[in-house]
Amino acid sequence: MDRCVVLVDAGYLLGAAASLLAGEPARSRITVDHAVLIQALRQRAEADTQQPLLRIYWFDGAPDRVPQPEHRRLRVMSRVTVRLGALTRSDGRWAQKGVDAAMHAELTELARNRACSDIVLVTGDGDLLPGLMSAKEHGVAVHLWAVQAADGDYNQSEDLVAEADERRVLDRAWITRAIRAKEVGGPCAPQPVPRPEIAAILSAPLPESAVAAAAAAAGQGAAERGREHNGSNGTRPGANASPERVAARDGAPGAAAPGAAKGLPGVPTPKDLADLGRTPGAAPAAPSPAAAAGATLRWSSDKGWIERGGPVGEPPETASLPTLAQLTSAEQRWADREEDITAVSGDPFEVGQVFARRWTERLTDTGHLQQISTEYPRIPHRIDGELLRYAARFGLLAHKDDQIDEHDRYAIRAGFWREVDLRTAAEHAPAGE
Repeated sequence: MDRCVVLVDAGYLLGAAASLLAGEPARSRITVDHAVLIQALRQRAEADTQQPLLRIYWFDGAPDRVPQPEHRRLRVMSRVTVRLGALTRSDGRWAQKGVDAAMHAELTELARNRACSDIVLVTGDGDLLPGLMSAKEHGVAVHLWAVQAADGDYNQSEDLVAEADERRVLDRAWITRAIRAKEVGGPCAPQPVPRPEIAAILSAPLPESAVAAAAAAAGQGAAERGREHNGSNGTRPGANASPERVAARDGAPGAAAPGAAKGLPGVPTPKDLADLGRTPGAAPAAPSPAAAAGATLRWSSDKGWIERGGPVGEPPETASLPTLAQLTSAEQRWADREEDITAVSGDPFEVGQVFARRWTERLTDTGHLQQISTEYPRIPHRIDGELLRYAARFGLLAHKDDQIDEHDRYAIRAGFWREVDLRTAAEHAPAGE
């Protein structure tokens, strides 16, 4: 058949591009416009082979072979097929498993079935040499593409280069049409300033009872923390505690605050307490003795500093707020899924915005919008849980413990509030503006 097929080893293509543009092969150092990249691959393949394109096969690794946001976007593009291998972490480095075998199988099957006259390989792995040779024996012309090496040397197997019928190099000018290096400060550069919306959540004031309890715990636990700090490894336990771990620090009734209980040194930092703020501008409520004594930290945004033994469910004023699932019809659910696959990039801030946009647009009672605005910066528990479950669809889980990264949670919630603010402002804008 007089047509061409492109087989792309995404690990090689994007890793080599990162080395070229950012100085290291970490794909986290680059941003990729996949639509532009696929179109550029198609145009280059058809120009080099002088044959129309049959299909582009995109081979990549993913944790547990679960498609990530980029894979979902790619597989709905025309003439693109995604094949996933496993992605495993060993000695602090990610490694693909099964990708080379899948490429080898596809390469030999296409050649054996005479599905195309030309095959373009974008890879550098010498393990594909037997498949390349088999394709040649079946009369298929093999074109090998390389990404320009950062040091000007080869970044492909020399045996693979020697056996290919044609070889081309994708230079820096071609690569930068679709791939850019992320701007990262040097080793002495100041830390990047967080988005204003995230900074607002982090700086939201705490109830006075929480501040007083934390201060009391700091004084009571100082001696014990000092002894542990001088332990065998010199590291204070709990210094890097995640919100999930902090949430487990439930002292016995009557304890001053989390961290004061025996065996649980340390007190929550402002970062740990970021989700527990009150409405900006509202006067802090006078703490009751029970609240100060029995306060406990909860990561769920609706269960901040609460009285131990108090009601676990949502307060009546927020329990009446509908969830997005309750507001969404079957047709809208299908359209949402289509948008998630084709248009939502998976950036945590954007994910929060998309969720909030759908929720606010489908509200039938505008009073609900005002009601949730008064809860800032805490999102009611049911809606917050639904928001985080929605975010998990976009591969934002930290695969070590199947939890969303702490910083991503801040960004997701900041995106949610940003969209709510925009909708609230639009509701109050004078007519005609």
